[in-house]
Amino acid sequence: MAKILVVDDEADLELLIKQKFRRKIRENRYEFVFAQNGAEALEKVHEHPDLDVILSDINMPVMDGLTLLSKLPDANPILKAVIVSAYGDMENIRLAMNRGAFDFVCKPVNFEDLEVTMDKTVQHVTQLRETVRAIKENNILKMYVDENVLNFMTHQEFENSLLQNESIEGTVMFIDICGFTSITEHVSANAVVHLINQFFDLMVKEIIDQGGHIDKFMGDAVMAVFRGEYHMDRAIDAALAVREKIKHIDKISFEETEFRPQVSIGINSGEMISGNIGSASLRRLDYTVIGDAVNLAQRLQSAAQPNQIIISEALYQKVNESFKCQKIGEVALKNKTNPVTIYEVLE
Repeated sequence: MAKILVVDDEADLELLIKQKFRRKIRENRYEFVFAQNGAEALEKVHEHPDLDVILSDINMPVMDGLTLLSKLPDANPILKAVIVSAYGDMENIRLAMNRGAFDFVCKPVNFEDLEVTMDKTVQHVTQLRETVRAIKENNILKMYVDENVLNFMTHQEFENSLLQNESIEGTVMFIDICGFTSITEHVSANAVVHLINQFFDLMVKEIIDQGGHIDKFMGDAVMAVFRGEYHMDRAIDAALAVREKIKHIDKISFEETEFRPQVSIGINSGEMISGNIGSASLRRLDYTVIGDAVNLAQRLQSAAQPNQIIISEALYQKVNESFKCQKIGEVALKNKTNPVTIYEVLE
């Protein structure tokens, strides 16, 4: 259903809109919200964050349409405005387009043209939301936002949306390929890259199958994040699947060395901050998660031995009924004042 805010000081317009679109309102295809000026419209934008389109007049008391347009990017960067005004306002219409209006419709309103324009604008907003969601939830690609990418993203709403940060509950997993660094001294660069990409492909498949997101590849390690329902269970299921797949890879022989892949895995759950981290001056940002829960997951991976999946005691208390685990004991972890009790997930 499209949600549309109509902003106009003409009292009869609300009744006219409801009459002309009564069928689509009844079919739940359109929902209209009404405001009589720009100031009231901004209040409605905050009250209804799911708005798709604004239909706005230009000449209104309290706050006119041009001022409203200038304030919309801060209020809702995805929301698009269509100016509905008279031919005599053509100069103002041009100003409105320069301030980010998506389209305009002239008064007296041709309602068939208005409907086509609304549908086109709603479709555009929907595509923007889907694109932003795809960028944020991309399962494989590490997202770098540098100057070239930002120049390509010509719409301001992309930049604003990508810069939004939030606190989330999730589970973080670090997977390290044990001993892989040592073979780089004996194997050609092409062979090393080809081999590690094969391992990563295998891991990524299992992580995605459990609804996880690849946060980043770090040398010969992978960082993955799980959110949503049963995120702890899904992360551990993915870790068990990765370990099992790696175990079944045959020993790899090179001219001067042999390598049998093994993984060490650390998993932790809790509150973390999700956002773009990096250098504003360099215009290079990494969409990632940070926080103590993330740091502990990485420390747990460092404490894990080959073929071990290590979790914190707090996570163990939440998943021990679903997975067979055994207590390892207390270990000293970097940047932790007190020893931390850890558990190994067996199956």
